Amino acid sequence: MPTENGDKQKNDKTSVAQLCTCWLEKFADAFSGEKYQKSTRITLLFATALFLTLLIIPSPQLLTVKFREGDIATSDIRASQDYLIEDLLLTEKKRAEAEATAPYVYSLDPNANLEIVSRFEQAFALLREKGRQAVAEVLVPDLTDQEFGALARIKDSRAFLADLGRQVAPFYRQRIVADLAKFSANRKHGIQVIDPGTRQEVAAGDYAAVIDLATARRNFAAAHLTYGGQSRDLELLKGVALRMLSPNLSFDRDASEDKKGEARAAVRPVLFKLKRGEMVVRVGERVSAEQALKLEKMYKSKNLTPLLTGVGVFGLILVLSYSPYRFARKNIRKFNPTNKDIMFLALLTVANFAGLKFLFAVSTALGGVFPSIDTASYFYLFPFAAGSIIVRIILNSEVALVYCSICAPLLGIMMNNSLPVVIYALLGGIVGAHGVRQCKERGTIYSAGLKVSVVNVAVALCFHIYGDNPMSLQTLYCIGFAFFGGFLNAVFVSGTVPLVEALFQYTTDVKLLELANLNSPLLRELMIRAPGTYHHSVLVGNLVEAGAEAINANPLLGRVAAYYHDVGKLKKPLYFIENIRDGENRHDKLSPSMSALILISHMKEGVELAREYRLGRPIIDIIRQSHGTSLISYFYLKAKGMETPGAPPVDERDFRYPGPKPQTREAGLVLLADCVEAASRTLVDPTPARIQGMVQKIINNIFMDGQLDECELTLKNLHEIAKSFNQILAGIYHHRIDYPEPAYKEKSCAKKSPEDSDSEPPKAEPSRDSGVQKGGTEDLRRLGMS
Repeated sequence: MPTENGDKQKNDKTSVAQLCTCWLEKFADAFSGEKYQKSTRITLLFATALFLTLLIIPSPQLLTVKFREGDIATSDIRASQDYLIEDLLLTEKKRAEAEATAPYVYSLDPNANLEIVSRFEQAFALLREKGRQAVAEVLVPDLTDQEFGALARIKDSRAFLADLGRQVAPFYRQRIVADLAKFSANRKHGIQVIDPGTRQEVAAGDYAAVIDLATARRNFAAAHLTYGGQSRDLELLKGVALRMLSPNLSFDRDASEDKKGEARAAVRPVLFKLKRGEMVVRVGERVSAEQALKLEKMYKSKNLTPLLTGVGVFGLILVLSYSPYRFARKNIRKFNPTNKDIMFLALLTVANFAGLKFLFAVSTALGGVFPSIDTASYFYLFPFAAGSIIVRIILNSEVALVYCSICAPLLGIMMNNSLPVVIYALLGGIVGAHGVRQCKERGTIYSAGLKVSVVNVAVALCFHIYGDNPMSLQTLYCIGFAFFGGFLNAVFVSGTVPLVEALFQYTTDVKLLELANLNSPLLRELMIRAPGTYHHSVLVGNLVEAGAEAINANPLLGRVAAYYHDVGKLKKPLYFIENIRDGENRHDKLSPSMSALILISHMKEGVELAREYRLGRPIIDIIRQSHGTSLISYFYLKAKGMETPGAPPVDERDFRYPGPKPQTREAGLVLLADCVEAASRTLVDPTPARIQGMVQKIINNIFMDGQLDECELTLKNLHEIAKSFNQILAGIYHHRIDYPEPAYKEKSCAKKSPEDSDSEPPKAEPSRDSGVQKGGTEDLRRLGMS
């Protein structure tokens, strides 16, 4: 029972793995179809740009609530751009000073003395017609009967009015105010006298002789009216005029407030400049009034046009992504990413930016924990180069360079529009991608990380010197972070590459080295169940590797693909000639068409095994293309020979592999090496000349059959491939000298002295010699050497 349960669990795991692999294959096929090529890439471009916009736009100011004075800052906040901020406190102070220096406004009535005379004149006119009440309304409300009678008894009103005007005029020329003490204080501060009718300023005069209303009335009381009537009546009317006296220089409150407003408005706001990157407040600090003012300005400016800012960033990402991509497609031959590659690049970019954004938030929070370390120094620790290194390992250097040129400016924008981040990320990405150009083992990644560390330290020092900063503890922090940043890139890449290989079914050089192990489960099974095919595959691998090195193809991919190109023969190993010993040939009992179907089926079965063992898409593609659409000539000719009159003719297509034809140089090499190695076994006397002729003939036949039409092998490449094949085959089938006697005679000569070893051995007895010869021949035949 335990064994059965264990087998069941193993089968369940295998089926889950197969389902995942199948899903990934279908996923890749859906994104690499010609029908959806253009629309898929456009969709990925816009989706990636949208996600990056959401990651780039937010900044600490927008992620927190509006800060007020006295609040505790929850993160380091830097100015993301240059700001002109009004200093409200200083501006208000200057406005208050201007307001305090504004003059007080007084209204001067130049005709106040004439007003008294005019009112008395009206009173004389109303005296005869309206009576006492009307006269009181014109003169004073508290007019008594005696005063009314005195007015009525005036005989010469003109003389009275002239004398009254003459007596009142001196006081109004001196100017009368209601409060002399207040006026004196205001005059020291500064006053402005205006005409109440025209609201224009009156020409400045001497206001030192101004008197108040009480003094004016006291002095007027001492005056004597002598014209127009009896002295007693004139005294009564002088009392009326005394009550009619009023200030002709009065304080104008509204005009004074207007003057203060004008002086306040004339003061321009006091502005100061907040530079981009300037630290506004550190995490854990209590926000001061000045800092609250700066944060308020930043908050308002950021929230005025968030939509327009997002649109701008989105458009910038589209331009930065499309322009280098378009240039590379038109000018770089090796830059030809598939839709699956574009999907991988899009997901990698979004994940990379999300991770760096998270690190940015963490470094901001660390500013409060370690206030002695500038938060900008943490940037040197970020794995900016990891994305470019991963792209170089998974794809190629051309794609990595374009990827780095796109991401570096966007990283600078995300990190508070920092130009040093752009330079730092660009140089680190280029050096890191160059460091893994021949990544044959995991240790190469850490070697590349060390190279990135060296460049990071050099860039950090250059930035420090360029910024004219003194050598301090902060410098050591920057150098240390820059050095360890390179190794963080290596750690991140080492953990990510296997995940990418599994998720996207990519086959890197490191994965190929693992598959090249001849003790791998699939190759061991091939060696046990189909030893002839195994030996054939190893020889084909050697031929392909030599040919790939001759034409600068990928020798590792070609060799590993050659190892597995015939792995489908595991299903029916005894139906293939290299696995048949002295036993019965099973094809003798089958029709030619059935034999051809069995031979063709090993490709499909090989693909299924490759998927089951997760060999990767490049290996699977080469397995499909390893025979192209070549003809199974033996069974085709056999079928043609068995044709009978009246029967349907033999269709050549039934005896051809389904293809496709080789699409890459490595696939073309596997096809050539497979045919050449199989043909080389038919040579009776494999001399170098015969090998060369056979190789040339096989390659010419394959070329004339059109099997190499869809790969990039040129005639020059074919010539170099033929030379490399000749060298390998000549080494395999080299001639050896004949042994002077069979190896079994060494037993009879075991007692021969060393000095007699080159001499002629003694003749054996005829009977024994004939018997031994017979046995030796049997032994050789049994060993397969005769």
